[in-house]
Amino acid sequence: MSLVPPPFDPELAAVLEVVAETLPSTFTIDMVAAARQDMAAARPGPKALEQDGFFEVEDRIVPGPEGAPDISLLIARPAASAGARPVFYHVHAGGMVIGDNRTGVDAVLGWARELDAVVVSVEYRLAPENPYPAAIEDVYAGLVWTAEHAKEIGGDAERIVIAGTSAGGGLTAALALLTRDRKGPQPIGQLLMCPMLDDRNDTVSSHQMAGLGVWDHASNEMGWTALLGDRRGGPNVPAHAAPARAEDLSGLPPAFLDIGSAETFRDETVAYASRIWQAGGVAELHVWPGGFHGYDMMAPQAEVSRATQAARLRWLGRLLGE
Repeated sequence: MSLVPPPFDPELAAVLEVVAETLPSTFTIDMVAAARQDMAAARPGPKALEQDGFFEVEDRIVPGPEGAPDISLLIARPAASAGARPVFYHVHAGGMVIGDNRTGVDAVLGWARELDAVVVSVEYRLAPENPYPAAIEDVYAGLVWTAEHAKEIGGDAERIVIAGTSAGGGLTAALALLTRDRKGPQPIGQLLMCPMLDDRNDTVSSHQMAGLGVWDHASNEMGWTALLGDRRGGPNVPAHAAPARAEDLSGLPPAFLDIGSAETFRDETVAYASRIWQAGGVAELHVWPGGFHGYDMMAPQAEVSRATQAARLRWLGRLLGE
């Protein structure tokens, strides 16, 4: 039986037609090198990130995992305020294969402006050159450094929120599991935006959206294979690689999860939120009608995108008691 995909939001569908001219539904491994070059060329510099002097911005090289290279953290703190502020620890998108600590950070800077917070965005080693566990170990090392040096950067180690989009959302969920299991720094919340959670790539939504939208079934298989190689989809994939594999979702920080109804990751995101509730945890889930993968970044002025952005900011404000 063929699977009928849900419709795209009409406003988003018009944008998707334009996006499709440069970003096909299927992203293949042979596109990675060119995509990395394009992203590097468009990488914003400190002046753009400072936002007319609102933020003080620095790149800090800090110790990576034991026996591994150092990692780069982008740190942005409001210039005009003092004291220990909340910290938004950001993990970038990119399907496990592209991106850097500037990718998607503009949205996080927007939260920080509204809520007087410090932003720390971590750069992690990319697959396929660096398979699991390189990325999650880098992300964990960055969180440990951030918690240990929070006061130095104007932050509060007791008010760290971890956040990520797509692959970064999956790594953020994995980070919550890993720091729980290692009894490391304890974030007060996890914000998972269209997260990449399940290497098995076999939900209804992953098949419904094959060849449609952004980051389809084949793209997802490529990204997970780059990270896990022949282990992808097999019986022995650890939860710190693919959080949907976790048997125990108890003891995690409150979660915010959002997803579009017309994208590959819809069903795994809904299932993950349900399993947090089943484990006695706290989660807020939004499924935005007609949203394709990354719609809020590609069509930020669309009505559904504005609603999405507002819901995230409201949740952060409640979490921080603002």
